[in-house]
Formats: sequence, structure tokens, C-alpha cells
Amino acid sequence: MNWLRKLFTKPKAVDDRDTTQSNAYDLIGGDKVIRAIAHDFYQQMQTRPETQALLAMHRSPIQASEQKLYEFLSGWLGGPQLYQQKHGHPALRARHMPFAIDESMRDQWLICMRAAITNAIKKPEHQQVIIQAISTLADNMRNR
Repeated sequence: MNWLRKLFTKPKAVDDRDTTQSNAYDLIGGDKVIRAIAHDFYQQMQTRPETQALLAMHRSPIQASEQKLYEFLSGWLGGPQLYQQKHGHPALRARHMPFAIDESMRDQWLICMRAAITNAIKKPEHQQVIIQAISTLADNMRNR
């Protein structure tokens, strides 16, 4: 009967990372900080006049996008691979291909992300390293 129970039991999320290794996720404060970055990112996007074109590209409800960003950042920064567990490999470039992402869109995205990172992460040296890495990632999303 155990095999039957396994078929109908929802699998638990597995934290498959090596917690003995130092990584950004742990250094910046873990889940609480990642959630704060994702939340503030979308708050920035919704309140800044210069990012309204970027906001228009996002579907409603914005909370779904916020959740996906949180899940992605968790794994990208060395924490639990929440996005992969739920949605498979991020394949960011392919997932963003339907959207016209030029330098202006990239820059709007980075305005929001830099503000969110600066607000949520306490140590300037951690902010700087993550902003540099996320800037490279954002630049790679350009398709126009």
C-alpha cells in the first residue's frame, strides 16, 4: 500500500543545495531578503514614472510575476531551486523572447532591480556583486 500512498502524495519541496558552501543566498539573509527583493522590485515598477512601459509588459495579477521572480532569485542566488522544482529549467532567454526587450526595457528593469537590491541587502559589497551579476543577466535578455 505504500506505493499507492506515494502516487497520491504531493512531493515536498527539496532543498537540494549544499548548505556547507557559502553562497549569496545565505550571505544576504536567505528567504526573507529574497522575498523582499522580489516584492520591492514590483513595487518600484508600479510606482516609478520612468518604468511604466516595463510595467505594461507584465500580465495581471502582478503577484504571479512577483512569485516567479522570488522563486528564480532563490535558486539563482544559491538557495533552494524553487523555480526549477515548479516550472523546470528557467530558460530565461527563451521565456523572454516573446517580449520586445531593448536597451530601454533592460534599463527600466535594472532601475527597479537596483533599487530593490539596495533596499533589501544591507552590505554594500554584497549589493555591488549582485547588481553586477544581475546587470549581465539583464543585458543577455535583450532581443532587439
